[in-house]
Amino acid sequence: MPSASPSSRLLLHCWSGSWLRPSRGVPSQDQARATSVAGIRLQRNHTCRWHSSGGELEDMRIAILTSGGDCPGLNAVIRGVVRTAGAAGVEVIGFEDGYQGLVENRVVPLYDDAYIDRIIRYGGTILGTGRLHPDKFKAQIDTIKANLAEHEVDALIPIGGDGTLRGAQFLHDNGIPVVGIPQTIDNDVDGMDYTFGFDSAVAVATEAIDRLHTTAESHKRVMIVEVMGRHTGWIALHAGMAGGAHDVLLPEFPFDIDEVCARMEKRFEQGERYGIICVAEGAEPKGGNLDGQGDGEEELDEFGHVKLQGMGYQVARAVEKRLGVEVRSSVLGHLQRGGTPTAFDRVLATRCGVNATKAVLEGKTGKVAALHGEKIDLIDFDQAVGRVKSVPDYRYQNLQGLLG
Repeated sequence: MPSASPSSRLLLHCWSGSWLRPSRGVPSQDQARATSVAGIRLQRNHTCRWHSSGGELEDMRIAILTSGGDCPGLNAVIRGVVRTAGAAGVEVIGFEDGYQGLVENRVVPLYDDAYIDRIIRYGGTILGTGRLHPDKFKAQIDTIKANLAEHEVDALIPIGGDGTLRGAQFLHDNGIPVVGIPQTIDNDVDGMDYTFGFDSAVAVATEAIDRLHTTAESHKRVMIVEVMGRHTGWIALHAGMAGGAHDVLLPEFPFDIDEVCARMEKRFEQGERYGIICVAEGAEPKGGNLDGQGDGEEELDEFGHVKLQGMGYQVARAVEKRLGVEVRSSVLGHLQRGGTPTAFDRVLATRCGVNATKAVLEGKTGKVAALHGEKIDLIDFDQAVGRVKSVPDYRYQNLQGLLG
């Protein structure tokens, strides 16, 4: 099989894996090799021929995948891509489980039908998601090109966070037409105002804080609620503010545990009977640990990320020890990723899908769809990857007057 060079931009197309459109009725007997995916049957044609594309393809095909951590709104993006492409007469296929599925050539067809129409209100992703180590991903560039060529893919739309967009940039640099769509509940992708998934996560965390207020006051306790946010504190900032938390601890601003305790103590002196502290999972105390907790070497996962040791629990124990009051901690964890997306996330995700698809149809690849004010703009990968969008100092200072 011929190999595609990095500069070919998928000029070679293999018909050995082209999809034959299935009938909506009962499959015929000559569809014996059909594969069933989500109730849709598809067939592979086994005659293979290669050619160099001499210009615009008669039948355009877009592929999409969802990679990295899931979040509410992913299905809305998929729907937006499929329906926009379908209106232009363009086919869409999906690779399962992110870049892993792209490497392993696991493909499903996506049709503008009743199933796709309904998924806007569902959390998660119908394509599945996963993570693939960057080194393993890059080592498979020839396989990726062959898989895309096999399915006659003219452009790929990867949907994910910083790692996914880094992968998309790598594919773009190696001659594959790509338009990236950012998604993360952490809202930490640079170059844009908000990412979809964030609003839904904040809504979940805010509701949790609302519920903790009543039980904390009833039992005269200090309640610690730990939310997601390894490197940035956007969820803690917004949920803490919206939920009326009495202290908020963010990764960007190391905290002094004695100051945290002083704010709680002041509340009790003023007659209050409880306190709520919202802690981002990546928050760090000044000096690096609390009362010796967290001492020792940090454990890393396969991607080089530090395995966090439960900062919410550590803060709870430190506050209880210093103030002598009853303290409980709750870790929301993956609750923030699941469930129905908010209206804001459905709209933003859909708009990203629509605009990314239009960019592909117009040949504007090598870009990322980004929310700027009320507009979805196309920005270069260099503007979106490599930097983390942290909570700025002025937002943190605005919060200070609300604490205690």
